[in-house]
Amino acid sequence: MSHLDDIPSTPGKFKMEKSPFIQSRMRWHWQSSLAKLTFWSIIFFCLILIFFFRSPSSNSLLQDPYRRSLRTYNWGGPAWEKRVRSSARVRSRNGFSVLVTGAAGFVGTHVSSALKKRGDGVLGLDNFNDYYDPSLKRARQELLERSGVFIVEGDINDSALLMKLFEVVAFTHVMHLAAQAGVRYAMENPGSYVHSNIAGFVNLLEVCKSANPQPAIVWASSSSVYGLNNKVPFSEKDRTDQPASLYAATKKAGEEIAHTYNHIYGLSLTGLRFFTVYGPWGRPDMAYFFFTRDILKRKSIPIFEAANHGTVARDFTYIDDIVKGCLAALDTAEKSTGTGGKKKGPAQLRVYNLGNTSPVPVSNLVSILERLLKVKVKRNIMKLPRNGDVQFTHANISLAQRELGYKPTTDLQTGLKKFVTWYTGFYSGGKKAAG
Repeated sequence: MSHLDDIPSTPGKFKMEKSPFIQSRMRWHWQSSLAKLTFWSIIFFCLILIFFFRSPSSNSLLQDPYRRSLRTYNWGGPAWEKRVRSSARVRSRNGFSVLVTGAAGFVGTHVSSALKKRGDGVLGLDNFNDYYDPSLKRARQELLERSGVFIVEGDINDSALLMKLFEVVAFTHVMHLAAQAGVRYAMENPGSYVHSNIAGFVNLLEVCKSANPQPAIVWASSSSVYGLNNKVPFSEKDRTDQPASLYAATKKAGEEIAHTYNHIYGLSLTGLRFFTVYGPWGRPDMAYFFFTRDILKRKSIPIFEAANHGTVARDFTYIDDIVKGCLAALDTAEKSTGTGGKKKGPAQLRVYNLGNTSPVPVSNLVSILERLLKVKVKRNIMKLPRNGDVQFTHANISLAQRELGYKPTTDLQTGLKKFVTWYTGFYSGGKKAAG
């Protein structure tokens, strides 16, 4: 008979006799359990502390995905200031001292390199965010550092950093290229566009208006401001109040903000509306870039068409032509007229289209890549989604030709050939991830 049979079936009526041995054993078990509980509680508490202090999420700024780029950077000190001054030092007669924001970006890298090559002083600023593979930005950074351009790692929303940079260097010009790019990503993370393209731009202008002397500013707007405009080619005189994406809306807002700071504070401001820039060291989120990647991987390529089988076309503009336009805008920019945040007289305010004036159907782009890569492309014809993309872009560049001497010279076939040569070299042998 089992000892379990001694226990009555009715609960609550059975009273176990507590012998000294049983009491002692229970006390020992209780003390042992308490010791184990205390030990594991301490271990668990320590793990929480380690996780809290090591995790990026412990920083309240990083908990907000719209402000994740505004983190604590390691800047300041005599050695840092020496690097800043050295990079920004003018090497040519009548050269400029230029702060280039977004210097590790596609256009920023090429512009910084061109300025440095001709003898201007150049200091870069970039937050190296992860909108696309930061390793590509780091590779661009290495490229610039070999030519003597130092990129300060920081955010344009960091007023203290910007004021420190202007304290160390009296910049004559600012080439503002930092922005949250991409039309489609705006549907996933709208706050990042407001944070960078509006708040960041305002913060930069606030620092520039108070600088003495005030710098002349050239900044990147976008062809996307033309939005749903059906008149082609797009002229600077056309309406720009029908944006098709949040990205376009923030760039349009930037143009209005520029007008305000020019009117109130006398800042010299030139906006450049870029039209589909492409070329070596480009952005992985651009069609020509990921088409190349996917063609080499033998993946099918989506080709969009508008309503009624309408052609989708872009005014593809090669990076070298864009750089020439950027430098021409800097060279013709007049000085700001304010001092210490107070306007002394009217200041220059301009906006220009920088395009190629030769829209090319996206299907033709794919055909050129097909020939250059020597891979038969599998095409997947799809309807143009309602995600902010427009059917076509076409730049009227007569104003830029007349006032900047801007004249694009690179056709799409030539430009894509240079891009493919760079791409296959950069990503050869599986040394780097192609995004």
